[in-house]
Amino acid sequence: MTELLITTSVLMIISAMAIIQLSPTLQQQQANAAMIEVTSQLRNAREMAMTQRRDIQVAFLGTNQIQLTRLNLPAGTAPTVLSTFTIQAPVIFALNPGSPDTPDSFGNAAAIEFGGVAGGPPVMMFQSDGTFVSGTGVLLNGTVFLAVTNVPTATRAVTVLGSTGRLRMYKANPTGWAQ
Repeated sequence: MTELLITTSVLMIISAMAIIQLSPTLQQQQANAAMIEVTSQLRNAREMAMTQRRDIQVAFLGTNQIQLTRLNLPAGTAPTVLSTFTIQAPVIFALNPGSPDTPDSFGNAAAIEFGGVAGGPPVMMFQSDGTFVSGTGVLLNGTVFLAVTNVPTATRAVTVLGSTGRLRMYKANPTGWAQ
């Protein structure tokens, strides 16, 4: 009976150590999944804008949602909400302190920054030619930062080049960013 108790205790200690060691890896995998989903939502918005020949508005809501809305014709017709995507916890739109700007250098003053505006302009959309612009038609370059709070290795970024709608994904590493 004593041997069984000791064996069980040792196994529990080893299991606890394994869980502690795997926690950062799990958080990094969650951050990767969130980065891929954000990129997928933005690519989907661009593709819909081009195939439907309509402007698709992108809104970043709160700390973890992206909403895609089609602007209908004629002007003044009510827009159609196409989807609202929620990023799974513990990943949120966030920028861990001390994180450098991405190699694209679109800014890192906030978790979401487009056109030099923290949070982005009130209206941001993909147009039918694939460009990403503000509500006034100004091309927008920007970055969406994703992170697990206080876990620098689980920081991710998605950049958008306004003139082409091209998206790039980046992972934080100790020396900066890796694509």
